[in-house]
Amino acid sequence: MPSRDALVLFAHGARDPLWSAPLHTLATAIRTRAGEASVRVAFLELQGPTLMDALEAAASEGALRIHVVPVFWAGAGHVENDLPPILASFRARFPQVAVRSLPVLSELPGMIDFIASTIADTLTPAPLARGGRGE
Repeated sequence: MPSRDALVLFAHGARDPLWSAPLHTLATAIRTRAGEASVRVAFLELQGPTLMDALEAAASEGALRIHVVPVFWAGAGHVENDLPPILASFRARFPQVAVRSLPVLSELPGMIDFIASTIADTLTPAPLARGGRGE
């Protein structure tokens, strides 16, 4: 029996299709960890599928719980203005499906510390200058 959970990675979209490659890589990585839950990507604009298309597809496959993951750094703009009406419209059409939005990337637990540590770990001491003083 298929999982009743679905994850939708929701991003802005871009004219260049290569822009979304990391999002698809992330979806693949999540699939390996998400058990039977379906995982799909969706876009606000410029690329497909739209978020509504992805939500409807998940519902038509039997999902009873859909977790929307806004793949945006911050919660302003599209996440606060565009996402809520899309979710409200979906809820009105599919009241039997629970849909919720997870936090944006910067608000995920441990994300700021993970990124800060990863960036700081890339710093290496500058090599000592060679030459001068008979070296």
